[in-house]
Parts: sequence; C-alpha cells; structure tokens
Amino acid sequence: MPNFPHEEFADALAANAEYIKSFKYSELTGVAQQGLAIVTCMDSRINPLSVVGMRSGDAKILRNAGARVTEDVLRTLVLATYLLGVKRILIMPHTNCRMAMGEEADIHALIQQEHGVDTRSLEFRTVSDQTKALKIDVNRVRAYPLLNDGVVVGGAIYDVANGKITPVDC
Repeated sequence: MPNFPHEEFADALAANAEYIKSFKYSELTGVAQQGLAIVTCMDSRINPLSVVGMRSGDAKILRNAGARVTEDVLRTLVLATYLLGVKRILIMPHTNCRMAMGEEADIHALIQQEHGVDTRSLEFRTVSDQTKALKIDVNRVRAYPLLNDGVVVGGAIYDVANGKITPVDC
C-alpha cells in the first residue's frame, strides 16, 4: 500500500495545523441549520455559503463540473431531505463556466489532443444553453419521486464577475 504523499500535500497539512488551533465548529451537527442545499459547480471562484450569507453548518453543498443534477446529486438530495434537515434546494450554475463553453465532443477531443487520453466513455454534461439546462435540472429535481414532500427547488445563475445570483423562472 502506498504511503500518503506528505511532500505533495505539505501546504495543505500545514494550513490544517493552523486551522485546528482556532477550530470552532465542534458543536455543529450534520443537519443543515438553514434547511438549504446548494448544487453548484466545482469552480474555485464560488464560495457557496458566502454567496447566500451563510456559514458552516447552515447548508449542504453539492459540487460537480457544471452544477449538473446527476444520479449522485439526486441520491445525496434524498438523504439530505430525509435525514439532514434540507427543505430548500438551490441549483446554481455560474457564468464563465468551462462546461458551457464547448460541446461534449470538443472537450473529449481537447483532452485527447493535449494529454493523449480518450475520455469518450465519460459524459461531462456540457451545455450550450445554461438557462435551458438549469430549467431541465430544476424540473428533474422537482419531479424526483423519492425526495421528501414539501421540498422547494429553485434555480439561479451565479455571476463570477460580480457575485450576484440571478433567479431563473423554471
């Protein structure tokens, strides 16, 4: 079994050593205190809790490339709505997203060309129309029969240039 790559993670481990000196979240539970789950992109420009004025413990955050509603997102939302206090779900893709800047085939071709890896067995879920994809994803969650009753689902697009979330009628 390989050893943990300490050298490659030295910065993260050092930062964690500092973080634990003032750790203040030991009283939190796994319940989303504000009853919110946010499905958003993995993009590092997004701080989902800050965007909606919340802090650790207030909401569940689900992230993936493009903020798409996948089977895993649905599975996680089912658990969150029954066991972790989630009553509201905000699906929040963002502007200037790489998953909205090209066709699926283009992304596969780029990875093949630049890295020599054939990724065509994966579905990246690129979108040419973010608003249309958001509406599809919101309605997919709304129609999912295994979610807890009474869960409210909305969609909004986060603008990485100014921090604003713009609600979208779905």
